Amino acid sequence: MRRLWLIFSQAATVALAVLFVINTLKPQWLLRDGRPLTEVVALNTAPPLPAPGASAVPAGGASAVPVMFTGYQSAARAAAPAVVSVTASKAGARNPHAQDPSFRFFFGERAPETQVGFGSGVIVSAQGILLTNNHVIAGASEIEVRLSDGREARAEVVGTDPETDLAVLRITLDKLPAITLGNMQALQVGDVVLAIGNPFNVGQTVTSGIVSALGRQGLGLSTFESFVQTDAAINPGNSGGALVDVRGHLVGINTAIFSRSGGSMGIGFAIPVDVAQQVMEGLLRDGQVTRGWIGVEPRDLTPEFAENFHLPIKDGVLITGVLQDGPASKGGLKPGDVVVSVGGQQVSNTAQLLHSVAALKPGNTATIGVQRGAQALQLSLTIAQRPKQTVRPR
Repeated sequence: MRRLWLIFSQAATVALAVLFVINTLKPQWLLRDGRPLTEVVALNTAPPLPAPGASAVPAGGASAVPVMFTGYQSAARAAAPAVVSVTASKAGARNPHAQDPSFRFFFGERAPETQVGFGSGVIVSAQGILLTNNHVIAGASEIEVRLSDGREARAEVVGTDPETDLAVLRITLDKLPAITLGNMQALQVGDVVLAIGNPFNVGQTVTSGIVSALGRQGLGLSTFESFVQTDAAINPGNSGGALVDVRGHLVGINTAIFSRSGGSMGIGFAIPVDVAQQVMEGLLRDGQVTRGWIGVEPRDLTPEFAENFHLPIKDGVLITGVLQDGPASKGGLKPGDVVVSVGGQQVSNTAQLLHSVAALKPGNTATIGVQRGAQALQLSLTIAQRPKQTVRPR
């Protein structure tokens, strides 16, 4: 009996081993009613991808067959041809001792070395109009643009706006690709975005991330700030490049990063496309951006100030100085007043006041809501045109 049991156990072991080998090497031999055994249980499997050039819609008008997610290649493919590399050259500073005969005797005649800076730009019109950052081309005597298809052209400056750090360039080439401008109203925190540019002059590079914040202000990067913040990798050389959504539509012009090392740390900032479009249209139409101005020195209202002066408000902009014979002075605004509204729109901080006044048309009259101590006033001011500002150092 013991011998029979030993033979049975050995045979069962050999049979299981053979079954395992067959299932591993030739699973098609193991059929049940003409079907593989794996079809007996339910499995979640992805549908096959359609063949290249084949339609993903089955015959008979059925709904489209879902395909595997393949990244954001369509967005990159749509936007990348319109993103260019910008090389700005400027003459270096002459040595202050260059005219000294002794210096020239020992060191000879030395011409100032040419300084070269690299950045990016975005073609927004097939007529050769480009957007980039003002700090990319500021002070440049020669600007060269290189397209992703290898073509090169010299660019001329149409106009600059240091207060938003934007510049408009023009090149003359045929069959230029132009990016599609996106809709800022549809952009939300958490949306996926791509940053396209020429970081460190290594060539066109695409990085991805999300929108981390909208309307970011108070960074000290420019006068008028309302940045799109993103964690898409932005590095030196990306300035002036494109921030696009998943459709490849332009939603921002990459302009700056927050970094302790000089490289990307996941906090980058882009100028919203609606601001860039407004600046571009002003520069193309008038050669400058027309903004309203009232001639005041503002600062944010602090809770301490409101409490010390027994103000019945908590939000507003404290006026610390008024330009003599300026629009605000002529309209009756005084130092110590707190501006609470412009044209019926509430303002809570300095950035909002600057944007609200800048949006007013010079020559028009606007009503300014003011809190003067315990008294609420409505002052009528004639808006002037904002004086042209000098280039801000970066």
